[in-house]
Amino acid sequence: MKLDHIGIAVKNLEEAVRFYKDVLGLELEGIEEVPEENVRVAMFKVGDTHIELLQGTTQDSAISKFIEKKGEGIHHIAVRVDDVDKSVETLKSRGAVLVYEKSKLVSRGSRKINFVHPKSTGGVLLELVERVKHE
Repeated sequence: MKLDHIGIAVKNLEEAVRFYKDVLGLELEGIEEVPEENVRVAMFKVGDTHIELLQGTTQDSAISKFIEKKGEGIHHIAVRVDDVDKSVETLKSRGAVLVYEKSKLVSRGSRKINFVHPKSTGGVLLELVERVKHE
């Protein structure tokens, strides 16, 4: 495992992108919509990891609900794994609670993800990310 990214929930993606790009001087790798999660995301590379800014695209998205309840801020920490499904099975066997019964393919099939529920991690939402290689 290694740190993949830190997810930050924002109300206005464009404003947040301006800050991270123009004020902090980070390089924007791209902005995309992830319909499977009802979010728009912007990714910035920071060393060997990323900062992911997330804005909900619907009022009932997890990000919109998070912001409504807790305000903007760190939403999750993501770790990269070689095989999400194998990691999920291992974590389940050790008593961890997962958010999704089955892992999801997102970002046009480039990532396979699942989340470990904050109940299992001391209050932090932990994302498992497998970078899928396209043939």
